[in-house]
Amino acid sequence: MTAPPPPAPPSSATPRAPGRRLHMITWGCQMNVYDSGRMADVLAPLGYAPADRPDDADMIILNTCHIRDRAAEKVFSELGRLRLVKQARAEAGHPTILAVAGCVAQAEGAEILARAPYVDIVLGPQTYHRLPEMVARASRAAGAVIDTDFPAEQKFDHLPEQSAPQGLAAFLTIQEGCDKFCSFCVVPYTRGSEASRPAAAILAEARRLVAQGTREITLLGQNVNAWHGAGPDGAPRSLGWLMRALADLPGLLRLRYTTSHPRDMDDELIAAHAEIPAVMPFLHLPVQSGSDRILAAMNRRHSAADYRATIARLRAARPDIALTSDFIVGHPGETDADFAATLALIRDIGFASAFSFKYSPRPGTPAAGAPHQVPEPVKDARLQELQALLRDQQAAFNADCVGRTAPVLFTHTGRHPGQVVGRSPWLQPVHVIGPTSLIGQELMVKITTTHTNSLSGTLVPASNPAATQERTPA
Repeated sequence: MTAPPPPAPPSSATPRAPGRRLHMITWGCQMNVYDSGRMADVLAPLGYAPADRPDDADMIILNTCHIRDRAAEKVFSELGRLRLVKQARAEAGHPTILAVAGCVAQAEGAEILARAPYVDIVLGPQTYHRLPEMVARASRAAGAVIDTDFPAEQKFDHLPEQSAPQGLAAFLTIQEGCDKFCSFCVVPYTRGSEASRPAAAILAEARRLVAQGTREITLLGQNVNAWHGAGPDGAPRSLGWLMRALADLPGLLRLRYTTSHPRDMDDELIAAHAEIPAVMPFLHLPVQSGSDRILAAMNRRHSAADYRATIARLRAARPDIALTSDFIVGHPGETDADFAATLALIRDIGFASAFSFKYSPRPGTPAAGAPHQVPEPVKDARLQELQALLRDQQAAFNADCVGRTAPVLFTHTGRHPGQVVGRSPWLQPVHVIGPTSLIGQELMVKITTTHTNSLSGTLVPASNPAATQERTPA
């Protein structure tokens, strides 16, 4: 994933001393994007405002991801570039604090300081609420600061209530960590065990986001549908219950959630898709493989038949739902027959889009030392075949939208004059020709054209508002 824009300035309610600048570089998942925003919120009272370039920053934070291949080496490469920035600023009399955060920091903390001793702070994803203390220690030139503990306290309990506005579409973390221990995955080791935020804290943050102008919220978690936070009576509740509570907030138009695990798609959550208009007809539900043998080797704890049955229940509840997924090819021991089973599952289900990757070993995970590693040329060939099938399915899904009328939440201007862009219920970018006054509104659009990564359409007259559109399958 490319780095998102720098965090927005702190809200006017947040006191801030003058004069310091912060540049944030974010890699990886939506949760990292959310974490970067909260780090900016934590640092705002110390006087840190956004800087567009690292050359202008008094502090640079590299928020990292350990999921992709050669993640650590990419971090060290970027640190080499930032070292030159830090050195040039020091020669000009402007000291710079350089910090590495996120999952690579958690997994490689000591190695980062050994290979890049010019780094001032290394912090894991569970400790960024302690950033002000780390900055104070680093500013006193007391040596490098490393904090990659899994503290007993919930970090969210120590974050400021005020946060920078995220815009019309916002992320909100409700759950962190993972107890699934898939054979290929480092998340349980870098994010810790599953922990759910209380419903009251989530609802309070959602209300603040809506008050700041947010109209669509995406709930985040490593296993977001494993959320079982405390409800009003202190008893644990499910994600389906939480979605109903959030949908009652005035001004909130849309709800999404990611990333889910097939084992945690319970009846209450599936019913929410059927019964709550704010819940978008879109679900990212990773399956990874269509082979039961490989799913067992991955420790996924579901079968291909289980996954198919879950999809059938979802489609019965919400016939217009669009599905996306994750696939790994070349997991140790994967045969041609196993790969064929994955292709068969893709053909059976049909996906609107998907993420797909070659298996790559992560140090410390069970699969890294497993026998029967698949040769790279075989993985390459399988990935190309799988991605070709997924591209065909995505193109077919987008083409099927042409002629359909759908509500679009407009969020920003487009690349061309007079163009305004929003998102369909199925998360596709949709652009129309219209005034900027459309931004912030959810309006009906008739889809006229499909492009490689987007759709275009025309506005439907105001006599047919989005709020009255029936939800029917194409």
